[in-house]
Amino acid sequence: MIIVTGGAGFIGSNIIKALNDRGITKIIVVDSFKNSTKHLNLNKLKVSDFIDKQDFLKHLPNFKNIQTIFHQGACSNTMETDGIYMMQNNFEYSKELLNFSLANNIDFLYASSASVYGNGDTGFREEAPCEYPLNIYAFSKLFFDNYVRQILQNKNLSSQVLGLRYFNVYGYNENHKGTMASVVYHMMNQIKDGQPMKLFEGSENFIRDFVFVEDAVKVNLFCFDNKTTGIYNCGTGKAESFVEIANTLQKENKSAQIEYIPFPDKLKGKYQAYTQADLTNLRQEGYTEPFHTLAQGVSKYYKVFQKTGGYIV
Repeated sequence: MIIVTGGAGFIGSNIIKALNDRGITKIIVVDSFKNSTKHLNLNKLKVSDFIDKQDFLKHLPNFKNIQTIFHQGACSNTMETDGIYMMQNNFEYSKELLNFSLANNIDFLYASSASVYGNGDTGFREEAPCEYPLNIYAFSKLFFDNYVRQILQNKNLSSQVLGLRYFNVYGYNENHKGTMASVVYHMMNQIKDGQPMKLFEGSENFIRDFVFVEDAVKVNLFCFDNKTTGIYNCGTGKAESFVEIANTLQKENKSAQIEYIPFPDKLKGKYQAYTQADLTNLRQEGYTEPFHTLAQGVSKYYKVFQKTGGYIV
């Protein structure tokens, strides 16, 4: 049996789709349907059971024959300012789930975040000198990474413990994320609504490592197959401009226009203008698969968006 927390969410549902493609359906989804539209992410997937995230931890001792937990659930709102709420959701919850996994020889693969690197002035390597969170979301992720690092000092672990620091992931099943959905998703909706694609002024200087969700899932399954342990970056290793997204969508839809808007005050000092994953450690672990370029991923995503509104086919 496999548990996927955040299984009705963005990356979690894509992981379930990939597991289904392998014939794996004994999957327990842990999530919240407070946002009921998330059910659309599960409509075409095969799972065994669902449990609300608020009930999950108290029922943990009753679960038997769990092989692996993909812990993708978290508060991912980078604008959230309630530190108590953020630490309860992203640190305390994760810590309890990890400790249960270790006590029961369950493999534990979890979602970290490239936000831990802050403005990236010292690089994007999986090491402390590069890490300086700019918001409480990023801090909560780094705090758990550091807790995991203490665990990893035990060289005789019987469980796999893996953290993947996702860079800017975009792709199918992110519809429910609202303002936290990718820029790609927002631009595609602007085109659909007959509006110009909106970019912040100076977007040619906002260069990030955009990773297609299909690639993020491939990295997860590689680590799942190979029992990879540690904390690794999950990005393409190439930074590309926000303008490239708009240019690609204009090639897909000749009528699409671009409008530049002022940079919002609320994001000043909290916005990563540059990210680029250092993939040295991941490659040394044996992951050799190529990543979609931004143009390739956006083009593939847009074709699905036109058919399904952005949901997994």
